[in-house]
Amino acid sequence: MVHKLTGAVTLGAALMLSTSAFAQQRVVTWNADYDPIPLAAAEALIADFEAANPDIDVQMTNFDHEAYKNAIRNFLTANPPDLANWYAANRMRPFVEAGLFADISDVWEENGLKEALASSVSSASIDGKFYAIPYTYYQWGIYYNRDAYKAAGVEVPGPEGVTWDQFLANCEKFKAAGIDCVTTGSSALWPVAGIFDYVSMRTNGYQFHSDLAAGKVSWTSPEVAAVFDNFGKLQPYVTENHAAIDWQDAAALLVQGKAANYVMGNFAVGVFKEGGMTNDNLGFMVFPEITPGIPRAEEAPTDTIHLTSGAKNPEDAKKFLAYMASAEAQSKWNTAVGQLPTNKNASVPADDPFLVAGFEALSTATGGIAQFWDRDADAEYAKVGMEGFQQFLVQPEQREAILARLEQARTRLYPQ
Repeated sequence: MVHKLTGAVTLGAALMLSTSAFAQQRVVTWNADYDPIPLAAAEALIADFEAANPDIDVQMTNFDHEAYKNAIRNFLTANPPDLANWYAANRMRPFVEAGLFADISDVWEENGLKEALASSVSSASIDGKFYAIPYTYYQWGIYYNRDAYKAAGVEVPGPEGVTWDQFLANCEKFKAAGIDCVTTGSSALWPVAGIFDYVSMRTNGYQFHSDLAAGKVSWTSPEVAAVFDNFGKLQPYVTENHAAIDWQDAAALLVQGKAANYVMGNFAVGVFKEGGMTNDNLGFMVFPEITPGIPRAEEAPTDTIHLTSGAKNPEDAKKFLAYMASAEAQSKWNTAVGQLPTNKNASVPADDPFLVAGFEALSTATGGIAQFWDRDADAEYAKVGMEGFQQFLVQPEQREAILARLEQARTRLYPQ
């Protein structure tokens, strides 16, 4: 654990300052869990905020990720900082329901955030009240190999993508050409959840999918049956041995043109390019619409900052939250880190077509922003679900047994 006191002064300068000068500064404490690059970006934002607010001293205590996960409930209960890092949607719900995260609807209202952070409204709120400032996310979607499309004689899509029927028809053409239409590597389970999440959201919408991940929906319902009907339409076109390979192995198949499409997060772009792909043959599109008229939701794991219920200086902490929500702060932080701002008025590097495309896709996602299955669902439920998704793509004939097992897990973990 590293304790970082930002806005610190040199020893010589400190000796020249009077005790009363220090007394005039108001302290905002912030517990975070940053790796080195985002930590440096956060420190730069703190310095900017303190320069604009010289009477406020933001003090950050930075933990490593695993230590933070283990410590957060304890420090929120026993010795809460003013601000704490966490995640959006269902991941923040337990802390909201336990009364550990405070309502910051006033920050949203006073700063016009429902408009500026429109895509994150559903993931930052519970029962109409706001409990989070989302400041960064990264898009998921379909990355594709233009060369594979040309090799199979399939028209290359644009960023707006194709219809579901077109996508499935293209899959048939890829299969005839000996190319996997969709690749994934599910030995670690989580990659296949990205495919399931999109099929679920495109079939029934964001709220249904969120409720499914929260254990509120039966796996024997007609709505879930419709999801698995569509999941089954995709199954014949997914890389056959996906359960035996990891996501980097699947990335190699895309790079080599042995696969045409990959449902994956933006973090994979670096791996594609390390393998030899360029902006000329790597493309990105949103996942196809399945049920017409359902507002488009996207998968974008979102990092958030929260005001704690035990905050000692909530007013100044809210000032800092408003700053972290601003287009200026989010442009600077995300440019440094290589991710996307949640503020639609922020900017992204114009020379990165994948960040530009992702920013457009997420900023216009009026249906909501999902957090990925293993963030939206509790840990045990998430694992059971992902095991079921993986098995279905290997053994679709086991559908009823899989759904029965998932329903049994739901009723055990979420007793009515």
